[in-house]
Amino acid sequence: MKIFSTLFFCSIFIFAACVPKTVEMLSLEERGIDEVLAERQSIQRIDAAMSVVFEKKDSQMFGDAVLDITRGGDLHLKVYTLGILGMDLSSRNGVVKSSPRLDRTKRTILTQGLRDCFFWWDLRNFALRDDGDYLVMQNATHSVWLDRKTLLPAKQQIDFGDGKQLTVQYDAPAWQNGIWYQSRIRIELSRSVVTLQIKEIGFSRTD
Repeated sequence: MKIFSTLFFCSIFIFAACVPKTVEMLSLEERGIDEVLAERQSIQRIDAAMSVVFEKKDSQMFGDAVLDITRGGDLHLKVYTLGILGMDLSSRNGVVKSSPRLDRTKRTILTQGLRDCFFWWDLRNFALRDDGDYLVMQNATHSVWLDRKTLLPAKQQIDFGDGKQLTVQYDAPAWQNGIWYQSRIRIELSRSVVTLQIKEIGFSRTD
């Protein structure tokens, strides 16, 4: 998990010094979507430290999480509550292991949902269409709404063959390690919701 796995054994207030910069955001529209997407294509791995809220019906669970995730979907996620490890999830080559065992909905959110929401630009065979203030990247199963001025994602929708839809809402643009990204992410599927607040993030590129 690199350096992130040690963070949660210290006080949560350590993150106050690590909060992503909230510098004024410049319009990216003039650069063009091809350039914005191209600069992200070499990113192969993302490491993040986050706060997380799990919601289902009237219940909520709060925690702090460390995540490493690759473009191919391999990941390792650890969630801590009050400094105690409460969830350990890994996915390697499509084989998912978790402790405790997760239901299908939460497992989908925390595997495919996390991969697609973080690597939102990795969309194959998409067409681009206008939708008011947004540009929409769309293929047979995925739709990503990009803010026309910032070219950051505002929303994503994934359609499954069984008729269910996974939706992602993004906001709170932040700048860290030379990249603009959305620091708040809300993922929902079948009335289960996971909300992430990114505190620190790192992007690893191919050489």
